[in-house]
Amino acid sequence: MIEPFWLRKKARIALNLIKSPFVRRANNIEVYKANLRDKRGIEIGGPSSVFNEKGILPIYSVLGSLDGCNFSSQTIWEGKLKEGWRYNYQKDKKPGYQYICEAVNLSPIPPEAYDFVLSSHSIEHIANPLKAISEWKRILKDDGLLLLMVPHKDKTFDHNRPVTSLNHLIEDLENDVVEDDLTHLPEILELHDLRKSPEVGDYASFKKRSQDNYLNRCLHQHVFDSKLVLEMVKYMNLTIITVDFVPPYHIIVLAKFKR
Repeated sequence: MIEPFWLRKKARIALNLIKSPFVRRANNIEVYKANLRDKRGIEIGGPSSVFNEKGILPIYSVLGSLDGCNFSSQTIWEGKLKEGWRYNYQKDKKPGYQYICEAVNLSPIPPEAYDFVLSSHSIEHIANPLKAISEWKRILKDDGLLLLMVPHKDKTFDHNRPVTSLNHLIEDLENDVVEDDLTHLPEILELHDLRKSPEVGDYASFKKRSQDNYLNRCLHQHVFDSKLVLEMVKYMNLTIITVDFVPPYHIIVLAKFKR
């Protein structure tokens, strides 16, 4: 069940980020806009305030159309969702189609359906990131684009955890790790800095929420820095167009997929 406190907390954080005069912007915003302008895409998770006009990478306004995908009809971040033409990512844009399915299994979507895929702060919640990217590539057209935004661990509640290795991600792919995997739970319970996520409550509440991760997907299954993100993108045979780091913790990569 959705925790109302979580929803209120998330909404306040998002609103404060949007209103703050100190929100930093990505470098080369026009490069992102030029590559995505008037194109058709899908966002994994979201909608994301980072992509609106007052966000760090304001690209929603230039998109031709945008569908969305969430893992469940009820999430901590978006509340209740229904599949259909309900993906409202910007007020002056026609709603896109809201899919309810796993990011690693977009079976309702045919191959080569989209010009681009957006993913903001979602891949760290996925137990098998390379499987997810492989599936995102499946639905991309030739020369399709992937825009990834990933948190750098150093300024997050993951700062005590070691960066995941690329070899570990490859092993997860080869072993077909599924989304109910709790391999990293002991490390998370030991090293997660609760001082940086007070909204989760005390340790007992955090442990209970973490054990229920398949239902809520709150865990950061893997821990990233800029090096790992670039290694992961290159391993998946994507050509990097541009890379950004926006303090305090946003790693941004725009890459192209060539069939």
